Amino acid sequence: MGEPQVEKQHNISFEEEARANKEPDNYMANNLTSWRAKYKRWLEIGFHSIMVLICLSVATLLGELYYKEGGKSTWMNSLIQTVGFPVLLPIIFMKNKGSQVDTTDSNNKNPSVWMFLFVYVFLGFLLGGSSMLNAVGLLHLPVSTFSLISASQLGFNTLFSYFLNAQKITAYIANSIILLTISSILLVFQPDDSSSGGSSKGKGYVLVGFICTLFGAAGYALLLSSTERIFRNIMKKRTMKEVMNVVIWQSFFATLMMLIGLFASGEWKWIRSEMHEYKLGKVSYIMTLVWNALSWQIYTIGLLSLIMKVSALFANVITTLSVPLIPVLAVIVFHEKMSGVKVVSMILAIWGFLSYGYQQYLDEINLKADLSKAKEESEVSLVERGLNRRA
Repeated sequence: MGEPQVEKQHNISFEEEARANKEPDNYMANNLTSWRAKYKRWLEIGFHSIMVLICLSVATLLGELYYKEGGKSTWMNSLIQTVGFPVLLPIIFMKNKGSQVDTTDSNNKNPSVWMFLFVYVFLGFLLGGSSMLNAVGLLHLPVSTFSLISASQLGFNTLFSYFLNAQKITAYIANSIILLTISSILLVFQPDDSSSGGSSKGKGYVLVGFICTLFGAAGYALLLSSTERIFRNIMKKRTMKEVMNVVIWQSFFATLMMLIGLFASGEWKWIRSEMHEYKLGKVSYIMTLVWNALSWQIYTIGLLSLIMKVSALFANVITTLSVPLIPVLAVIVFHEKMSGVKVVSMILAIWGFLSYGYQQYLDEINLKADLSKAKEESEVSLVERGLNRRA
């Protein structure tokens, strides 16, 4: 009677020992899977970052080209920044058709339709207001100056992220904010040397352009910080489908705002004369607007993807990388003058970006140290459990 019981106990102990021996292998397999997922994530972040830089540069230069070659409507130039969203509708329809309804989270309470409506309207009006302010700023400022002032968006975003998303402000981040602020203020005192097409550029117009660009940068920073908070607290699934929904709906309400302004201001009457008087011709006029609209939409998708995968502050840092890129392209394409004040402003802006980038580097090192410590503690725990079971 006792032998079967002893044999059963031995079988159980052998099974426990085999399970204990397999646990480290399972841990290594999970660790390898986690490394692959992290590698894939950073590849996606790199792809979206490149997309943001290219499309932002192209869209900004095309906006300047519109003014230089005879365009006059600020409402039209701001409308172009949002009106391209219909090209995304086939993609979202295909995603909806190919996706299956997920019933696993049926117990989770989803936000109401009215909540989503409020969110999209709020984001849409922020986007529309920022687009209009940027269009006015680009009208009254050289594109290189406009780009350098827009770098203050990083500082505004840091402040908004501090209040909305509990972003920590370290010494390096504070240094970045100060440098970017000084970089923007310097541009008020630069000589009035170059201008967008045909606009009278007295000191008063430059000041208007400076103020509008600064407020536009602040508005867009608030938009990005608000979007990050919405992704965290309202959007339950951080997927590309959610990003596309946000892009489409916020662009839809921003476009409504722009269309109302276009018709209320009477600038819609200028469209036909603008097309005929455009220096590069009618076809070039249309293509300038079309490619500008597409560039802004692709830029927005990339930017929201970065917010979803990392943070609004990281997305803003990537846009700040365009600070040295756009002015150099403006000198090459539009033959703008690069004054000493602009050079100093560019150096300060790059210094501010590097200061923030170094803080990101320190955060990454600390994160790796924490993960390594957790890994060692987990391995020690697994070995102790295996020894205890054998004993």
